[in-house]
Amino acid sequence: MNINIKFLENNLLKQLPLYATEGSAGMDFFACGNYELLPGDVRLIKTGIAMEIPEGYELQIRSRSGLALKNKIFVLNAPGTIDSDYRGEIGVIICNVGQYSYRINEGDRVAQGVISKYDKAEFNLVEEVGSTLRSIGGFGSTGLK
Repeated sequence: MNINIKFLENNLLKQLPLYATEGSAGMDFFACGNYELLPGDVRLIKTGIAMEIPEGYELQIRSRSGLALKNKIFVLNAPGTIDSDYRGEIGVIICNVGQYSYRINEGDRVAQGVISKYDKAEFNLVEEVGSTLRSIGGFGSTGLK
């Protein structure tokens, strides 16, 4: 799959998203700018790129596991969806849930993205929906283990 990417004016490093290994499903996205995240902060981290995602696909933005585990830095709305008709700058909503400030420097890997195919549903209004063993058991109804 080929995806067109444009570097925006604020992108001084001109770093394309990067698959860290041959088996990586997610591509790393890099910060465009410097940010200080205090404990509890939520910030929009710019990437300095715009992408043309093909119709029928989305770009899912996810946390990087190392940042989450070691520094408690998460993509807040993970996975965030970048739709195929969006052409603006890719931004990453980052939250610091840790006890300490965290510095993001220009060029740091801040999130990963996965290109995912999707289908659109057609909705049919009905009087009843089909029954299952679980049926209307509610959240947690399949058990705790």
